[in-house]
Amino acid sequence: MSDFDAIAAGRRVLTTEAAALNLQAAALDEAFARAVDLLYAAKGRVICTGIGKSGHVARKIAATFASTGAPAFFVHANEASHGDLGMIGDADVVLALSKSGQNQELADVIAYTRRFHIPLIAVTASADSALGRAADVVLTLADAEEVTAEVKAPTTSTTLQIALGDALAVALLERRGFTAHDFKTLHPGGKLGAMLRTVGDLMHGAPELPLVDQATPMPQALLEMTEKRFGIVGVTGADGRLAGVVTDGDLRRHLDGLLDRTAGEVMTPGPKKTAPPTMLASEALALMSDPAPPVTVLFVVEDGRPVGILHIHDLLRAGVM
Repeated sequence: MSDFDAIAAGRRVLTTEAAALNLQAAALDEAFARAVDLLYAAKGRVICTGIGKSGHVARKIAATFASTGAPAFFVHANEASHGDLGMIGDADVVLALSKSGQNQELADVIAYTRRFHIPLIAVTASADSALGRAADVVLTLADAEEVTAEVKAPTTSTTLQIALGDALAVALLERRGFTAHDFKTLHPGGKLGAMLRTVGDLMHGAPELPLVDQATPMPQALLEMTEKRFGIVGVTGADGRLAGVVTDGDLRRHLDGLLDRTAGEVMTPGPKKTAPPTMLASEALALMSDPAPPVTVLFVVEDGRPVGILHIHDLLRAGVM
């Protein structure tokens, strides 16, 4: 096969599967909404099951549910028949995947859900299959050929299964009001975990805050600015709120007679960029990088009062950048 042929084959696969996904999206109907209702109402966990390639997809879908706040795990259909049915409780909901819906290995799982009145959602190409007829809700795969037309290896069908699993997980998390802050709790590690940390997690607290009040003489303000080593000093009003900041640029603009002035006379009033402790680190990075104007330091405020300070280097050390 030439390079040209390989690229052509790759493009054929991707365009064929993209077309199938569009068919699947157009086919979504009330059954999808009922499936989300069942998942939302479940007091227990989402049990994902399947056999063969559908089993691999079911394992991935379980991981997606779990990572988005819906307790879930995978039960292998074969192992279920040898004791793992005990892992499925009457408060759970079962999501079973099978393209044909006729896999004998799923029979015991199906029978178990019917015996104990456990909700069963089927993802299958055949609503009239054994799985489809038994299920409370059937999500039917779009009528699309596998891209390996001659050998019928699962390709397009598994792509549709994965996409339907993602669609269910996203619809459920939106129904439950799952937020980025909730997501952070489940993803503390790696680049994603860093992006989901908050300003409060990374900021320097009160002992390191460079602060003076408006009446402070500039020699004292310069000493505070030098000791705290952020290249900036915050200026507070009589109410303790952040009234302004003194930066290197302010020092240059007031160089004539600088030491005879007060911090309130030199400061730039009302800093345009501050952050609450609850802001995500990724949002703080975007705020710092915004060209109107870009900054390297943010004062962290609650009700207008400074409670911390965040330097762009703190984001770099945390792996946010």
